[in-house]
Amino acid sequence: MLRALVGTVALLAFTVCAAVVLKLTLTPSPASVGIAHTNLDPGTSIRLYLDQPSVREAALQIGGNILIGVPFGLLLPLISPRARGLLRVVLTTTFVVLILELTQHYFIEGRSFDVDDLILAAVGAVIGYVPVGRYLSLRIHPGHRHWWQRLLGSRRRTTA
Repeated sequence: MLRALVGTVALLAFTVCAAVVLKLTLTPSPASVGIAHTNLDPGTSIRLYLDQPSVREAALQIGGNILIGVPFGLLLPLISPRARGLLRVVLTTTFVVLILELTQHYFIEGRSFDVDDLILAAVGAVIGYVPVGRYLSLRIHPGHRHWWQRLLGSRRRTTA
């Protein structure tokens, strides 16, 4: 009963976060049409943000991209025990943000692809997962074992 309730609340919270992220990232930015550019060089945009005189603007850009990933680390492992694991959380986050970045690049006016957004979102997922997401997931889904734990467990039983 508690698992179902926590999973439902986590799914609802994740849906709300996804709606906010979609609104923020897929809204056209006509004012940026001439200045938006594709970045395939990791760290370039981050350095550009950090070199700006406005600390507030740098914090908004870097922090905002990190915050996009935090719900993945916190909520995905609560929604599904199969999503638990740092690698799974980071890969899922990176894949979803990659789809968002490609959508921005090809379909949204004034937006472009930026590899640093993928990196920062993955960092956000780690920040959400490591201190809290993993702990909560282990409490809600204590009996779930990863595929490699099941594989090793079945090998031990057959050889003993």
